[in-house]
Amino acid sequence: MSADIIDGKAFAAKLTQTIGDAVANVMGSGAPQPALAVVLVGEDPASEVYVRNKIKTTEASGMLSIEHRLPDTTSQTELLALIDQLNHDNAIDGILVQLPLPDQINADAVIDAITPDKDVDGFHIVNVGRLWAGLPSLVPCTPFGSLLLLKDTLGDLSGKNAVIVGRSNIVGKPMAQLLLAENCTITVAHSRSKDLPAICREADILVAAVGRPEMIRGDWVKPGAVVIDVGINRIPAPERGEGKTRITGDVHFEEASQVASAITPVPGGVGPMTIACLLRNTLVAASRRHGYALPADFE
Repeated sequence: MSADIIDGKAFAAKLTQTIGDAVANVMGSGAPQPALAVVLVGEDPASEVYVRNKIKTTEASGMLSIEHRLPDTTSQTELLALIDQLNHDNAIDGILVQLPLPDQINADAVIDAITPDKDVDGFHIVNVGRLWAGLPSLVPCTPFGSLLLLKDTLGDLSGKNAVIVGRSNIVGKPMAQLLLAENCTITVAHSRSKDLPAICREADILVAAVGRPEMIRGDWVKPGAVVIDVGINRIPAPERGEGKTRITGDVHFEEASQVASAITPVPGGVGPMTIACLLRNTLVAASRRHGYALPADFE
């Protein structure tokens, strides 16, 4: 068999259009323009690309994007002062500090400093706790995007056996709670799990978020499973020329696509959904702050 390819790029484009329509509607009713503040410290090339894409997509959706660029010599005190300023700025609905940060800055302290109501990454401990308690929260973008792709592919997820390979606070743990809320049976595995291939073979839904290129092979996949590959790894590609690289996921795509019923590619799968869900979180944050209603499927 050959798996259906889950087109995250196309889904994200539709979601972004839906968000743009909602932004136009709320602004047409007199609500202020939703605004996202993006903070970039230093000149990490990958972060530069991510931030540029986020700003472009934010503006295309009709939201206001406000960029703060700080040198890599910025101190933690200086960054926290900027966050405090943004927390108290009533015109700002969402705050995103691009990670990673320079070594002199403690990322956890920065995340904790963002007011939970503007934490559009969904990383603040208050939003983490609300997610696990089943209360309304701002949800981490990558796992939420993965959930949307799964529901679009499978419909009702109730009763599915889901295995998540990876236990990070950014993807693995929130993914587990999101799937548990959809009435899946959850196993959170990781690189040190005993007989990891056997665990993966039990999955109706297999989410790979371990950060190791092509670690999950085709014979780890249960026939007919749906595979969500969250990994983004850059590896050497000598076949393209000296010094060339390519992007690959945590799943060996060619092998797994011969076994799974559906699979996300890398790139073009989960990645585009992350930015689209960031916009969704910004709009949700704005609606809660300013007291206007959104369509039910935004909550």
